[in-house]
Amino acid sequence: MQVVAVSKGLPISAEKLGLVAEAVRGKKVDQALAILKFSTTPSSREVAKVVKSAMANAENNFQLIPSELKIVKIVADQGRRMRRFKARSRGRVSPIIKRSSHITVILGSEES
Repeated sequence: MQVVAVSKGLPISAEKLGLVAEAVRGKKVDQALAILKFSTTPSSREVAKVVKSAMANAENNFQLIPSELKIVKIVADQGRRMRRFKARSRGRVSPIIKRSSHITVILGSEES
């Protein structure tokens, strides 16, 4: 059985979240949370929140034991982009693009 948790609209680029997601892909949930706890990247806190949410979904909705779960799939997709403009010299403008992202975590039992 697979359990899903999604977090949308995070104000961090998908590239930065993808690096953290790559570090925990395929690991047991306890091991992944330990890696995220001691990671120096600020985006690891957001990934840890989604992993904990997926654990809670598995425990409360499907009566699964959280310590027996592993991360089957974790994806950081691009979200909406806020586009702004900043004034530059000689009356010109340059774009400012504020990126956001979505994280999807799928947990499954170890034998699957």
